[in-house]
Amino acid sequence: MTSATSTRAMLTEPAEDATEHVPFRRIAGLFGPHRRAMAGLLVLLVLQAGLGIVSPFLLREILDDALPHRDTLLLSLLAAGMILASLGSGSLGVATTGLANTIGQRVMNELRVSVYGHLQRMSLAFFTRTKTGEVLSRVFNDIGGVDNVITTTAGSVVQNGTTTLAIAGALLLLDWQLALLSLVVVPLFLLFTLRLGKKRRTLARGRTRRMARLTTMVEESLSVAGVLLGKTMGNERALRERFAAESREIASLERNAALAGRWQVAARTMSLTIIPALVYWIAGLALAGGATPFSLGTVVAFTSLLNRLVAPATAMQSIGQNVATSKALFARIFEVLDLPVEIADKSDAKKLELRRGDVSMRGVSFRYEEGAAWTLRDIDLDVPAGTTTALVGSTGSGKTTLAYLVARLYDVTEGRVSIDGADVRDVTLASLANGIGLVSQETYLFHASVRENLRFAKPGATDHEIERAAKAAHIHDTLAALPEGYDTVVGQRGYRFSGGEKQRMAIARILLRNPPVLILDEATSALDNRTERSVQAELDRLATGRTTITIAHRLSTVEHADQIVVLDAGRIVERGTHDELLRLDGRYARLLREPSA
Repeated sequence: MTSATSTRAMLTEPAEDATEHVPFRRIAGLFGPHRRAMAGLLVLLVLQAGLGIVSPFLLREILDDALPHRDTLLLSLLAAGMILASLGSGSLGVATTGLANTIGQRVMNELRVSVYGHLQRMSLAFFTRTKTGEVLSRVFNDIGGVDNVITTTAGSVVQNGTTTLAIAGALLLLDWQLALLSLVVVPLFLLFTLRLGKKRRTLARGRTRRMARLTTMVEESLSVAGVLLGKTMGNERALRERFAAESREIASLERNAALAGRWQVAARTMSLTIIPALVYWIAGLALAGGATPFSLGTVVAFTSLLNRLVAPATAMQSIGQNVATSKALFARIFEVLDLPVEIADKSDAKKLELRRGDVSMRGVSFRYEEGAAWTLRDIDLDVPAGTTTALVGSTGSGKTTLAYLVARLYDVTEGRVSIDGADVRDVTLASLANGIGLVSQETYLFHASVRENLRFAKPGATDHEIERAAKAAHIHDTLAALPEGYDTVVGQRGYRFSGGEKQRMAIARILLRNPPVLILDEATSALDNRTERSVQAELDRLATGRTTITIAHRLSTVEHADQIVVLDAGRIVERGTHDELLRLDGRYARLLREPSA
């Protein structure tokens, strides 16, 4: 299976039982880099657990010794000890909570960055196959859904585990017979809540699916383009109804999950009354029968410890259920991290040192998936340094794909693409990106200031360099006249600017980067004739002295290209200058006679 095929169906909901196979050690492995902090947390929690069991022993001494003998000094010392133990335990509780959350948030940050970074490394083909809303759901909903588990679970496991062990040991020290009886009875009150685990996991999986669909729906319908389509098509009501239906399903799942969780709360509340009552009953029967196996102070101290045992025991069980129900989210997160990176640097990749900018293709063939039809086949092409080569052809002929192979946005299936003799697969992606500039037909602008959008091309650019590039692109006067000048926020995707203005901003960005090789991907196809002529003049100036590959929608824009390559069904069928191809009176001439040319 090729990497393209292996990622084709990725970012889909895991199978119903797939979440059961997420190894717990992989979840625990997220905390691996924080071993020292975890060790420190363990020490603090052991100390806290130890202080937590001191008070019942002191209480026993008060009831069995200090009060019967009216020893006020001993009573004062024991009471002071209880107060100090409580203060120490409380202070350690604050410290452990702070440290546990610090560790958890560090893990969360690393997880978010890992997922985002891995998605960034995915190829362009991956994003053409995957819904944007699904990607957003993985980054926000899924990672956000495990936030509580990661930030509190590690500390809770250690805290409740040490507390449970300490209390169990203390119960045995107080009276081993009552302890054995109680340690059998307590689990009985927790067993029935285990049955809720499977139900909660099912609810969690359903909620995950619904939230992913809802995120996709919101991302698509509330974008500028989505709102525009909804309004012009008169389908706003239908979109609201779809959203409401999904929202109702999520509300139903949330309600069921909340009700399922109430049984745990009820079990804990009942056990706090029932278990001590059983202990008093057994002790009372023993005392009524004339036996005195334990003192009153022991019984009171014992029930005090027993009540403290219920909370961590219940919490430990809840933690297990929370981790189990979060496995659906962890499965989706690890699914992203396990996606194979289709285009990556080789281990011995070298920096591309552009000297001239010659582009060459030899025997290049490409298809998007194994077994699919060839998008390009047997391409041999040379683009000499400093010249302009235009790629023309009907829709679907492979023009954009051919140009994107040069920038290694896709990898060739067969053959070789080289720049200055270096195979693009043998050089680092960063150096390749620095050497090649792309101006596409749809200029993308971030929801940020004009200055930030331009500086994105060259993070270290000075204000003077930015304004000089804008002047060269003939957009400076327009930008300077904005309410806040270059600090004006452009709006989502730059919708406050016209198509021509956005294209000039794209040209300014490329001028800032000053790449030796330039790809113009139908950069004027969406513009009106007047704006197109103006922007095309800027593009012609931008291409001067650079190795330029331009993808032409309107053939009138490439008449002066040094070389025109005509593609048809993924193959080069003609090449030459404008005049040479006209004299040939072949495919190019027919395209030129079409009305859209």
